[in-house]
Amino acid sequence: MLDQIRRTELPVHPVYINTGTSAGISLSLLRSFRTEWLTTFDWDREQKALNKFNHYTSVIEGLTIHFIHEKSKAQDAIPLLLVHGWPGSFLEFTPIINELTKQATTMTGKKVSFDVVVVSLPGFAFSSVPPVIWTAADTARVFNTLMTKVLHYDTYATFGTDWGAGIAYSMYDQFNSTVRAVSLDFLPFHPYTSDQLAAENITLSPLEEFEQAAAIEWNNSGEGYFIEQTTKANTIGLALYDNPVGQLAWIGEKFVNWSDPNAGKSPSVLTHNEILRSVSLYYLSESFASSVIIYQQNPNGFTTVYTKANNDAPLLFSAFKYNVGFWPPAVVAKTGNLVLYSNHEAGGHFPGLDNPPALLGDLREIATYWSG
Repeated sequence: MLDQIRRTELPVHPVYINTGTSAGISLSLLRSFRTEWLTTFDWDREQKALNKFNHYTSVIEGLTIHFIHEKSKAQDAIPLLLVHGWPGSFLEFTPIINELTKQATTMTGKKVSFDVVVVSLPGFAFSSVPPVIWTAADTARVFNTLMTKVLHYDTYATFGTDWGAGIAYSMYDQFNSTVRAVSLDFLPFHPYTSDQLAAENITLSPLEEFEQAAAIEWNNSGEGYFIEQTTKANTIGLALYDNPVGQLAWIGEKFVNWSDPNAGKSPSVLTHNEILRSVSLYYLSESFASSVIIYQQNPNGFTTVYTKANNDAPLLFSAFKYNVGFWPPAVVAKTGNLVLYSNHEAGGHFPGLDNPPALLGDLREIATYWSG
């Protein structure tokens, strides 16, 4: 990988000066990342850290599914499945895995700890590529099998972000006897427009107004990648297949633009090293091309038609100020039994990296409403 990075040539000068990141990742930032990749990043060190977790694979419906499984010492620990999206991976949750297994106290004084399962989506990292015809609902079914038939949990809770939110929501909807709580920071439904909010007399706080404006701006200027990966997944997948710097430009831009402007500063752990770790995983596992297929397989993965899940189990929702989508409580409540809505001033689209303490606290609140 390092030889490829060294051999990759970048322009001497940008096409335009001082465009920031509005036109995508800047040449100066990409150069900075590449320098760090070559001089300070250490994949061997990262591997050693990752190998401290218990990694497994299981074959379900012909698919090899990679997952981490870390169990609590507590007998009454709640099984919790964590599901990532794109351009994330199981790495998003590594800062909080060990803390989740430890006993803590909820806001209501209830003791809580978790048996933690972190999966890799089909086609991501060390999970195998799904069949050509495959949807988020299929992945939801496979993950439910993992939790119930492979790991033998009768009931469990799940959290999902990005595509993982759509998958977790599908599990919540399809498997109401086993999924007894769901926590999300994203929805598989298009955010409301300002006109829709006004039509339903939904008023927003100043923080929510900021989040709504940011979501509208992202919808107007940030979805170019979505169109490419939904319509021509093979093109971008093959174009960047053997180019780690190209993957860094494509993926790194999302990590930078979709995160808190203070990323890398407490409480965030989303440093340049963390971004390089994520891109390295994509490149070394040869999964970039297969990861983007999820968009082409689920062209209607985010719908404008809101439906309520077939499940009365509690739904918890975490909003983060710099996420790329925004759903106020009244809108989230249309999708399930909303019992807790938390809105955070710090954090963005990758909360496990961008605001780990907040996500950790929100997940622990599952115990307040858990009936198993």
